[in-house]
Amino acid sequence: MKTVLTMLALLVSFSFATPAQAADTFDIAITVDDLPAHGKLPPGMTRSGIAASHIKTFKAHGVPEAFGFVNAAGLANDADNAAVLDSWRQAGYPLGNHTYSHMNLDQASTLEAWQADVIAGEPAVASRMEGVFWRYLRFPYLSVGSARRDDAFAFLRDRGYKIADVSIGFSDWDYTDAYARCVGKNDVASIERIKAHYLQDVDSGIANMKENSRRVFGRVIPQVLLTHIGGWSAVTLPDVLTRLEAAGARYVTLARAQADPAYAEPGGGSLISRSAWKNNIKLVADTSGEPALDLKSICK
Repeated sequence: MKTVLTMLALLVSFSFATPAQAADTFDIAITVDDLPAHGKLPPGMTRSGIAASHIKTFKAHGVPEAFGFVNAAGLANDADNAAVLDSWRQAGYPLGNHTYSHMNLDQASTLEAWQADVIAGEPAVASRMEGVFWRYLRFPYLSVGSARRDDAFAFLRDRGYKIADVSIGFSDWDYTDAYARCVGKNDVASIERIKAHYLQDVDSGIANMKENSRRVFGRVIPQVLLTHIGGWSAVTLPDVLTRLEAAGARYVTLARAQADPAYAEPGGGSLISRSAWKNNIKLVADTSGEPALDLKSICK
């Protein structure tokens, strides 16, 4: 009798939990910047190994597409770097353009210099994406320029590009070099400290994304995640994806996410933040409760 009652209780609990969980689901596309190499290389890691780790994690979590954005200048720095792009394609994941040298549109000497950097980044991508649409551009630093914005957008349209937007990210780039230093010093305590801090930020970032999306759009829109192909990202990606899934994430392609009307007007920075600013909507403040870490000095 006790067993039967326990089973009934579990069934009742499940029946109430399922609708709430289903209502809380959201689509998310995965994008990875700075292929083939991002940040300092931690001792004991290789660029191709970092890529392999990303791919293994994506496959284990059923990610159908991880769009990798390429800075082709990195191919000249290490013979191992070309293997990163090749393995990405062999895994069935697409590549897009992130400009040749990661040039910031706002800081480029001229608009023409930035345009040349975009064009210079194309061959390494096009040669690996034959027969597949690859003309997505991710703006370096998510900077679309100010006075140069309209001209840059017109240039991209003329070359057949779509803009790869961003709606959520956890600043993984900010941890990359600190992690490499801590690995070099075998400072396990510091590594655990920064990982705990980072994952707390991931949790609060997901919660804030949902609340802010509802404030701005009245619903949780499909998301586009920005992450980077560094050593830190490789070791924390399983935890990040697990947290996203627990929050209701369902993986989709970039094209599907950006087919949502919320992405109709591309721009710089985060989609949710710029839409809130445009419509004078106040966003929820950070709720992590964690003090800031001095990532520039840790493990030095």
